[in-house]
Amino acid sequence: MKLGEYLEKELVLPELTASTKQEALAELLAPVVKKNPSLDAEEVFNVLMEREALGTTGIGNGIAIPHGKLASLDKIVVVAGRSFEGLDFDALDQKPCKIFFMVLAPENVAGTHLRILAQISRLLKDEDFKQLFMESDSQEALWNLLSAA
Repeated sequence: MKLGEYLEKELVLPELTASTKQEALAELLAPVVKKNPSLDAEEVFNVLMEREALGTTGIGNGIAIPHGKLASLDKIVVVAGRSFEGLDFDALDQKPCKIFFMVLAPENVAGTHLRILAQISRLLKDEDFKQLFMESDSQEALWNLLSAA
């Protein structure tokens, strides 16, 4: 499975401007709603916040992987984002998060959803990949890196 199969260029955000968890989730969500106007942004945001209430998706080492399931989705959507400044995402290690992957999935695709989360986790354990992710100088460069992953 390739991450690029579930990611679109418009959903690669090379420079997040958010300074809080809520702002980051809203910023990651905005291009998804733009591409899928039938989605209710408030509903999706609430699903993500409910998931965060169960336990942070800021997994540490500068990485956050917010995710949620929605009945209104018909396919898995992945958004990648990067924050050069880093922001407090209530990460397990209490360090700012700089690398974000948001995964939204229909309620009926649990297996695929988990495989995508596992693939993202594997990629982000690779220090070379993380360095390339942070050093890519444009949306195009990030897209090329991610679509091959």
